[in-house]
Amino acid sequence: MLFSARSRKGMVTAPHHLAAQAGRDILKSGGNAVEAAVAVAATLSVVYPHMTGLGGDGFWIIRRPDGEMLAIDACGRLAQNATPELYRGLDAVPWRGGLAANTVAGTVAGWSRALSYAGGSLPLTTLLADAIDHAEQGMVVTESMAGLMAAHLDVLSYMPNFSGLFLPSGEMPIAGSVHRNPALARTLRRLATAGLGDFYHGKLADLIAAELASCGSPVGLGDLNHHEAVVSAPLETSLHHGRFFNVNPPTQGAASLLILALAERLGVTGADTVEDIHRWVEATKAAFLWRDREIADPAIMTASPQALLSDGAALDAMAASIDLDRAAPWPHPAQQGDTTWFGVMDSEGWAVSMIQSLYFEFGSGVVLPETGLVWQNRGSSFDLRPGRLRSLAPGRKPFHTLNPAMAALNDGSLLSYGTMGGEGQPQTQAAIVARNVIAGLSLQEAITAPRWLLGRTWGETTTTLKMETRFAPELLEGLRDLGHDVESLTPYATAMGHAGAIRRYEDGTMEGATDPRSDGGVAAL
Repeated sequence: MLFSARSRKGMVTAPHHLAAQAGRDILKSGGNAVEAAVAVAATLSVVYPHMTGLGGDGFWIIRRPDGEMLAIDACGRLAQNATPELYRGLDAVPWRGGLAANTVAGTVAGWSRALSYAGGSLPLTTLLADAIDHAEQGMVVTESMAGLMAAHLDVLSYMPNFSGLFLPSGEMPIAGSVHRNPALARTLRRLATAGLGDFYHGKLADLIAAELASCGSPVGLGDLNHHEAVVSAPLETSLHHGRFFNVNPPTQGAASLLILALAERLGVTGADTVEDIHRWVEATKAAFLWRDREIADPAIMTASPQALLSDGAALDAMAASIDLDRAAPWPHPAQQGDTTWFGVMDSEGWAVSMIQSLYFEFGSGVVLPETGLVWQNRGSSFDLRPGRLRSLAPGRKPFHTLNPAMAALNDGSLLSYGTMGGEGQPQTQAAIVARNVIAGLSLQEAITAPRWLLGRTWGETTTTLKMETRFAPELLEGLRDLGHDVESLTPYATAMGHAGAIRRYEDGTMEGATDPRSDGGVAAL
């Protein structure tokens, strides 16, 4: 049996152990869960630069001690100069380079909005101290960072200023070597003293805009000036075990909740059986088809995700259309993405589920040398064809795979959970719910257990139903008999995401887990 970490005073789970420790230290210093989350987010931006950074976007779910739930959308919009004419002659928005760095980085605005909501007693100099130290003194390169850089170096080495930051000696860093980013340390130190708003309105914004221009990005000072994070109530759906929450469009949060609602109607038990996994996979197909028909910038959407999630009859009808005896045709266009999810809870009742990302590994690959920022390529998801749901248009928000999750369960407990992994995120969330909430496994057992993943996602190019080899061979054969195109991956495949979760029970005890597929850790008081 695998045992989860347990404590009563506070807990952090993150995909890098140093980030989890940074958050724990903030809790130990008297900070609340939101303050600790900012410390985690900043530290991840330094020690996991292939996955996340200040040059990306982020989304939050925050629960107050009184039970009120808040969602924060820190998604940057497409630059005003990123017009269809800018991409004339191209079939698609490039994945790398200046033309891929075409949306505002919203992450820092999300940090600011979260802190203003939750208050707190600690200064930014304290919250950002660990991140500054790791950037200045150096962090140890992980296997994840080294492996992804090696896999994509043939493209990344040609990106503006990438080699200057990540290949300073002309050679690729190996796992265990030391990487420093003193320019990022200066940026973080300036934010700590001048305030987070300096990223969008101050001298730092002026510098960022100038650097972006020199790298061929269409993002200008006016785009930075006009950016703000958006606060709303999260999406929710009520199921047998409680109320489940996720974030609004432009994210796929509705699809994550829709999978749960459909799977429950199909009678899943949480067991690793052919019948159960078939039902989860078919629910995923139905949810993804709806997502890709409807979800985009909320300003142009006609569908209401919350209306669907609240309409029992509509959900019943959607579930009834799913064949329990045969796999529906697949593949379907998939979404990629590299991400970091983390969770924090404190003894006062604050809870955070937060996710931030550069989209692809190292984002656009564009490095701003004076600020040490790596800029995201989230805008590469726009469609250059006119009249489409996600057509490129200045000022629009790009579609996001990012979606942090939370659940208020009927036994009085609160679950904060999530993962990285692009299109795999809703499926890994479903696996956590299946094993922990429905089947009653410990959080660590639920996250460590073998996982499935439909379609192409982070690091993968095939659109098969991927299964870790720790599943019984007869289960894989049973799924093939139902028509699934099953592909076997390694026992602990990175493609399955880097998940984490914290569950606080009614008596105040917290249980936490991290993913053995990641470099993560749980840190507790």
